[in-house]
Amino acid sequence: MNQDVLYDAIVVGTGISGGWAAKELCEQGLKTLVLERGPMVKHIADYKTMNDDPWDYPLKGELSKEELKNYSVQRRLSWAPKEDVKHFFVNDLEHPYVETKRFDWIRGYHVGGRSLTWGRQSYRWSDIDFEANKKEGIGVDWPVRYKDISPWYDKVEEYIGVSGEKLGLKQLPDGKFQPPMDLHCAEVDLKNAMQEKFDDGRLLTIGRVAHITDKAGNFEGRNPCQYRNRCWRGCPFGGYFSSNSSTLPAAERTGNMTLRPNSIVHEVLYDEDSKRATGVRVIDRETHETLAFKAKVIFLCASAMASVGILLQSKSKRFPNGLGNDSDALGRGIMDHHYKLGATAKVEGHLDKYYKGRRPNGFYIPRFVNLNDKTKREDYLRGFGYQGGASRQDWTSAVAELGYGQSLKDHILEPGGWQIGATGFGEFLPYDDNRVRLSHDKKDQWGLPQLDFDVEFKENEYRMREAMVQEIMAMFAAAGFKDIKPFEETTGPGLGIHEMGGARMGRDPKTSVLNENNQIHAVSNVYVTDGAFMTSASCVNPSLTYMAFTARAAAHAARNFKAGKFS
Repeated sequence: MNQDVLYDAIVVGTGISGGWAAKELCEQGLKTLVLERGPMVKHIADYKTMNDDPWDYPLKGELSKEELKNYSVQRRLSWAPKEDVKHFFVNDLEHPYVETKRFDWIRGYHVGGRSLTWGRQSYRWSDIDFEANKKEGIGVDWPVRYKDISPWYDKVEEYIGVSGEKLGLKQLPDGKFQPPMDLHCAEVDLKNAMQEKFDDGRLLTIGRVAHITDKAGNFEGRNPCQYRNRCWRGCPFGGYFSSNSSTLPAAERTGNMTLRPNSIVHEVLYDEDSKRATGVRVIDRETHETLAFKAKVIFLCASAMASVGILLQSKSKRFPNGLGNDSDALGRGIMDHHYKLGATAKVEGHLDKYYKGRRPNGFYIPRFVNLNDKTKREDYLRGFGYQGGASRQDWTSAVAELGYGQSLKDHILEPGGWQIGATGFGEFLPYDDNRVRLSHDKKDQWGLPQLDFDVEFKENEYRMREAMVQEIMAMFAAAGFKDIKPFEETTGPGLGIHEMGGARMGRDPKTSVLNENNQIHAVSNVYVTDGAFMTSASCVNPSLTYMAFTARAAAHAARNFKAGKFS
């Protein structure tokens, strides 16, 4: 590629945020270079396991002991990587990092990033979330409120297709929804019991998920969900939203996008005279060649921790501690969501009922604590929700039974009883001493400093975790479920795969990195719109919010570009 070309914009990363930045900037007429550190993944053509079955693999999809050595961190997730999806997760031996304190960093380096493997749960923030830091005197105040983001939520939801049920909740604003998926009968039992036996407003709904359910919709080559539940392999129907099936093709259709995979961006170039960024420095992943590309506007969407790492490496006389780091907030306030804790139970009855297809979704219980005086808790701040599901047990329920011959054959062909489970997702407070730095002595294979994580749960988080387990057990008991079993796996922050923070937005350049438009305070032509910009975490999945903020920031950048403010 010609390094003398001056692009209108450069987008770093092709995941949830990068795809949206590319789409919006290209549709606004900006000639945009999109850089991805991993290899190309073409929609459909490169979903090599999309139709595989467990018996297509020697170990029924499990990795061999030898292969497991390559995924020591990624396997902390338990459900991935396996044979059908390992190519969408990093090899940990090839991509090391430092854990001063345990941090479970789950990553995928390829075009589309984690938009191919995300859980697709899509929830709006409310002013309860945007105002919490200010009201409680924690961290810094968000420079925006719900009214600023609401129209961008509308835009994103209508484009990606989010199915769900309107509830009229203050803490979980309704959106522009496709028809909701159905609850299973055991989930309806829990829903009814919660409404009858609790007086604090708690309720259960089907998850709001980025899957097309309306056959009449027009989604530019995407088709409704086929209920295969093989989403993490890449969907050939485009039933769920990903960069590969949606935003990147939209950017490509404009003729304004140049996509370069295998491009490891490690520095934003800064000009002391103009006080603007002039481009990025890149290492070719395969050849290790050093390159530099120029543009008038830079969007960092490499994923939260990667974007923070790029900014920390972008040093100059003006910014000796990282680009835009006048506040010393860069790398601080790292957050995630609680995960891997909740409860399971058995549900009696409904043996005459089953469900059609493999629903790629579950139920959702929205936050119901610390919303008002009635729901206030004295032992912890903020709140949590639950994601779960009910299903019929499979043939493995017959393994422990005494049986043989025809009776055993008949038994294993029938589904077992109903079971139900729920996992809590709770808010993680922003602490300045939860931070990521550049390692002083450890480098990766491209000679770049590894990220060093010093992040931990603190007292508020541990108290909330106790409550999350207790509350779901109480709800299961209220529904009359049996054999209720709590679970809480040992994890570090990061395993929720909602890592965020490190380049927070704020009103004051002395305490934040970005302004209300996602621009670096002191370098106005650099925008950061992945999870790094988050000032607090809420308790809902963040991807919809990343997309809304990215669309808003891209519109702002395009207006300023056309007005000549970045010339």
